[in-house]
Amino acid sequence: MCLRSRERAGDRDTLVPKPRFHRAAIPEWVRPKGPKDLAEEVVRQALLSSLVRRQERPEQEAAASILSAAERLYEHFGVKLQIWSGSRHMLKVFCSPARYTQGPHATEQLGAEIRALGLEGPALVVAGRSAIRLLAETWTRTFAAVQMSHTIFLFGSEWTVAEIRRGCQAARDANARVVIGAGGGKVLDTARAIASDLSLPVVNCPTIASSDAPCSALSVVYTDSGAWEEYRIYRRNPDLVLVDTAVIARSPVRHLVAGMGDALATWFEAKACADSGAKNMRGGASTRSALALAELCYKTLLADGVAAIEALQHQEPNDALERLVEANTLLSGLGFESSGLAAAHAIHNGLTTAPGTHGYMHGEKVAFGLIAQLMLESQPTSVVEEVLAFSISIGLPTTSEDIGIGNPSRELLGMVASRAAATGETIYNEPITVSPALVLEAMRAADSAGTSFRQSMRT
Repeated sequence: MCLRSRERAGDRDTLVPKPRFHRAAIPEWVRPKGPKDLAEEVVRQALLSSLVRRQERPEQEAAASILSAAERLYEHFGVKLQIWSGSRHMLKVFCSPARYTQGPHATEQLGAEIRALGLEGPALVVAGRSAIRLLAETWTRTFAAVQMSHTIFLFGSEWTVAEIRRGCQAARDANARVVIGAGGGKVLDTARAIASDLSLPVVNCPTIASSDAPCSALSVVYTDSGAWEEYRIYRRNPDLVLVDTAVIARSPVRHLVAGMGDALATWFEAKACADSGAKNMRGGASTRSALALAELCYKTLLADGVAAIEALQHQEPNDALERLVEANTLLSGLGFESSGLAAAHAIHNGLTTAPGTHGYMHGEKVAFGLIAQLMLESQPTSVVEEVLAFSISIGLPTTSEDIGIGNPSRELLGMVASRAAATGETIYNEPITVSPALVLEAMRAADSAGTSFRQSMRT
């Protein structure tokens, strides 16, 4: 099932079992099958061009003309691919939350921020036990300051249809006019689903910075066994995302590092989508702004990742943590949704079929998926080593053993690769030809690269 527009989907949010990001129709001769095929086709087209023009030139001049044409085609192949695919005429789509607020003790201003957007109470606060323990008193103060009543709905630990229905009933009972999610990913997903089903505005207040989902208009659905199943697409992004970095500073280091793993892939996947002319998560072409934010996200991770971890170790926010949380949450969120996903997340989806990976977080598996993506794309050694060095410095996985599948059999890797390269997966947003066999070899190469680089650091 393809992503559908709001108009085509009616008044319901679209549930997408297998999102398809079709490669636009490209003339057969410009589809790269391999370096040799590409070179032969480029020269053939240059020859054809010369014949069509009926230009009579000396032999050396003709050869120079063919070589020049071939070089131009090869050099500008990515640009020409986008033009031929029709992406020049595709509408550019950029999406974001209506408002993003971040800083130490930002929860104190939650009521005022909601009022500033013109939203009214009562409010239903969907939260887990830890968030309630940390923030219940602050919620009482902030909502009293703006004369807004609120009801706390205790999240039941799993994002299920039954939990969403229970939350919807709680919202009706409270006559809620805005839904607030406070907690981790499952809590925010539940709050979004409740708000969507009731056509209410939603506010996301993540208490950990473990992924880039809070700013987006989608949720990821997993099976009971932990395998990726589908994306749930909402009609709009959150009305407000409020991040209290004093709360984030008290969260587990592993969650922040996992968020960096998710964000680490954003720039590389965005670039792959731009190079191939693929659609972003909202069905449009990427904007230059989205690409710039994705690149800034990557640079921020490299610059502030290690220092941000120190802030969590001292449980006090610092400037590095402020920048890093913005990268994990805002920059990565805008970058992936408005530019698109590619191989790293598809390989993550494949990895979820391996039971050994189920104890590892989303961003940890994405981090290994990114290394495999770099292998798949034959990225320069300097790029691969930069990613590996950063990953090791903050404790992200760099080998298959790091995500629970040490010494995997070829059969296991084949299962993962087949799922990663399933029809409609985001891996087909890559600007290269992809197959399960190539994905398998890319994962093996990623494991080898990670192992070798780690050994080289010890010597």
